[in-house]
Amino acid sequence: MNNPLIYPGVGTILWMIISFGILALILCFWGWPALLKSLHSREEAITASLNEAAKAREEMKSLVSHNEELLRQAKLERDEILRNARLTSEQIIEEARARATEEANRIVDNARENINYEKLKAMHELKNQIANLSIEITEKLLRAELSDKPKADLLIQKELDRVHLN
Repeated sequence: MNNPLIYPGVGTILWMIISFGILALILCFWGWPALLKSLHSREEAITASLNEAAKAREEMKSLVSHNEELLRQAKLERDEILRNARLTSEQIIEEARARATEEANRIVDNARENINYEKLKAMHELKNQIANLSIEITEKLLRAELSDKPKADLLIQKELDRVHLN
């Protein structure tokens, strides 16, 4: 029952107190300041990290608002480009229609001129044919009329009388 761990002696207790005091003094002069210094630097690092996190949050907010502004501007530019493209396409279509109408009118006018030219040409040819036919008929009639000598003399006399009257 005399276990020194359970019932220590007075000397052991005294040496333990002296050892603990020396350890406490060593720690007090060299250990605690180093420990406090590292705790203080850790506290400053945590504070700096918190401040940087707050700054980062603020920067993120400003970046989000900036990104939203950029997105809004991009949408406005896209709308402007689409509107300009629509206007340009409508303008191109109108120009094409105008050119097509102008070309169609020009083709119709050319066709009318060609028709009128062909009509005049046909009328001229018809008049020439009628004149040729009239001359041929007259020639045949005159030959028939002039083949008989008394009739020919009478016809010549009538024509001479008629020429003098005019």
